[in-house]
Amino acid sequence: MLLKPSRVMVESLLAALSAAALVLTSLWPQWIEGLFGLEPDGGSGETEWGLALGLAALTIVFIARAGRAWRFQRQQRAAGLAR
Repeated sequence: MLLKPSRVMVESLLAALSAAALVLTSLWPQWIEGLFGLEPDGGSGETEWGLALGLAALTIVFIARAGRAWRFQRQQRAAGLAR
């Protein structure tokens, strides 16, 4: 039987992936140039810092959504409505 992943698991995984990408961008700020050979910002690092800010925002959103889904799931179980 294949189990359907819960929303909490999916949101938590997305939060972990965006946090890992944020750490990668913080530790290796020129990764776009290194990986793709492109310099979208002329080598100034502006694109990477913008990406880091976006990833930080995504991480916060995914953590908040996972927490909300977890609380909802917990309330459903407490009420006896969980599947």
